[in-house]
Amino acid sequence: MSTMAWQKSTYCGEGESCIHIATRTLTPTIHLTESGDATHSILGATPQAFAALIHVLKENPDHV
Repeated sequence: MSTMAWQKSTYCGEGESCIHIATRTLTPTIHLTESGDATHSILGATPQAFAALIHVLKENPDHV
């Protein structure tokens, strides 16, 4: 089983609810979780889907 190393956004301040991202060493899936989620839900996405999400967020910063 591969492990995940979670990384927190550099835009996240101390004590804020933040998005964390990780990849597994053996699979191309990108995993996202939110630090304030008490259920510890993890969303998985392909690198292509994640890139599309980032593109949309950068193109529409007023809707984030």
